[in-house]
This record gives sequence, C-alpha cells and structure tokens, in this order.
Amino acid sequence: MATFTDLHHGAAPVLLPNAWDLGSALAFAEAGFAAVGTTSFGIAASSGRPDGGRSSKGATLALAAELCRLPVFITADIEDGYSDNPAEVAGFVAELDALGVAGINLEDSTDGHLVPPAPAASKIAAVKRGTPAVFINARVDNLWFNEQATIDAVLLRARAYTDAGADGIFVPGLAAPDDIRRVTAGIGIPVNVLAHPNLTVAELGELGVRRVSSGSLPYRAALDAAVNIANCLRGGKAVPAATPYWDLQARLARFSDGAGG
Repeated sequence: MATFTDLHHGAAPVLLPNAWDLGSALAFAEAGFAAVGTTSFGIAASSGRPDGGRSSKGATLALAAELCRLPVFITADIEDGYSDNPAEVAGFVAELDALGVAGINLEDSTDGHLVPPAPAASKIAAVKRGTPAVFINARVDNLWFNEQATIDAVLLRARAYTDAGADGIFVPGLAAPDDIRRVTAGIGIPVNVLAHPNLTVAELGELGVRRVSSGSLPYRAALDAAVNIANCLRGGKAVPAATPYWDLQARLARFSDGAGG
C-alpha cells in the first residue's frame, strides 16, 4: 500500500481537497480522494473567527480525531503550530500522530506576518525529532503576505526548512509559471501550491509541482452556493440539483456505525 509520502512521488501531483468538517471530509473520501487535508480558514470561519489567530487548535484536534476514522490519509493544517515554543508545537503534533494523522502544514507566519526563518526551522526540527513519520509540509509565506516577496527569499527559507527536516514545501501565492519552475527546480523535496486559476493539475505537474491543494476554496464556494440557493428560492428561480438527502443520510449512518467512508 502506498504511503502518504509515496503520493508525492507519483506520475501526477497528488490533489488534496481541504475539509472544514466531518461532512465535507466524508464527501471527499466518497469521491475517491486518497488523502484529505483540513483548512484552518474553514475551521475558524465555521466558528465565526478569522483565520491565523491560533483560534483553531482545539477544533482541529477534535476534527482530526473524527477524520482519522476515514479510510484515507489525513493531513492537518495547524497554522504556526499554535505556539512560539518548538517543544509545545512538537507536543501538539505528537497528539495528532497518536490519532493517526499522516501529515501537517506548518506556517512560517503568525497573525498575518512572517517570522524569521530560524524560529520556524526550530519548530520543524522539534516536530521531526518527536514524530519522524509525520509528513511536515513547511509553508513559506513570503508571497502570500507580500513580505520579502521574491523567489530568492522563498528559496532561502525553503532550503532552511529542508535542512531542518521538512518533507515538503508549500508556497501559497506562487502563480507565475516561470516562478513555479524555478522554485521546484531549486528545492530537493516535493513542492505544494494552491490550485491555480489558469493551470490544470497536470500542467502544474509539468512545472515540477508534486502536490496541489484546494485550500479554503471548497469552503468559500460552498458558502456562495448556499447563498445562491437561498436567492433562487427568494427570486422564484429553479434551484440547482444536489445530492439527495437519503444518500447523505446513508453515508453518515455508515460512518457512525463504524464502517468508515
């Protein structure tokens, strides 16, 4: 059986949908995805809180406990590890590992601003020492927050995190094909990007990308779809089709009875 790491070395990039609750993760698993991630934005927003303020720790741990019952690999978005202390971050990841989580995303920013690379690398090293089997996807946020937003700066951080033990590098905001190619060529471990508005997963693979994440896009699109349905009803328009109630009820019953996805 392929491992979660193996998925990053296949013929095509691994496509990772990001769930915000059990229902969305069940739907992704039923659709045949081999791995499902969480989205800190979706988890925080579902509770009425903004992303990035270390508000999703408890909810992420609780959701991971449920998702690890699914027959797919689970990777958790843990923001910056919810602490400045590397030992505390490693301890939290150890809790996730005990649940069966296969990987994590670990950001090098806090509250929307970059932190120096050395403290971020220290967290990576501490996690790798404590839970060597967990796939660490180290997020480089220069482009996402438009701070030190050059490819040279991205590569410097990525190499520091690789040296610290990261298994993959995630660069949200990386979009120009030439920049993507330069980053993937300059890093010796799998590179992860967000779904691209103009490039297919296959085209991203040709540029050297090994993992493509949906990020919070499904959550945001679900909100738009819900409002659209309400507006159609208010305006007397036909509403779009949806999965029948009884199909979803049966899916949830299978899960609650212990049959997984």
